[in-house]
Amino acid sequence: MAGKGAFYCNSDPVPNVEHSSRRFITYGFNYEREVGCMLEDLGHATESIMRYVFRNVPEKYNYWKQFTLYDKIAPGKANCGNVHFAPNSEKDYDWGNKRYVISNCDDWYNFPNFKGITREVNCEQWGNGDMREHHKLWLKHIPNTDGKINGIYNNWWYYLGDPNHVD
Repeated sequence: MAGKGAFYCNSDPVPNVEHSSRRFITYGFNYEREVGCMLEDLGHATESIMRYVFRNVPEKYNYWKQFTLYDKIAPGKANCGNVHFAPNSEKDYDWGNKRYVISNCDDWYNFPNFKGITREVNCEQWGNGDMREHHKLWLKHIPNTDGKINGIYNNWWYYLGDPNHVD
């Protein structure tokens, strides 16, 4: 991320950009790598931006931290995981793990009005090890509904689409 007010976004910020009064993100895709890697770039930007959005929110109300829980760090309380860990991952990039875990990932489609929906999930839900399919499904779970909680928009794409919306 570069520009006035830039913050860490999967790399150190570049805050002093001549003739720029706004934040902007640049991506450098390697076309010798697959699309899954490009989606991972977007995923890491998402992680950085949302960590920043929720940086001052008490843990109890930090929906970003809740969204990124996975079974290895929160046994029996997996949510959607993150760009490196699916809900059932036991190590980085463990997209093909066939182990079932209980997750409430689908309840994120109801955010912020959770219904307590949980189910067993494994790699079959995200392409049996296909990085691109995992990242597509993970991004699909990003909340995008009306309203605000604690001053934060319930549509997280508001921040992801324009980092200048982040206070």
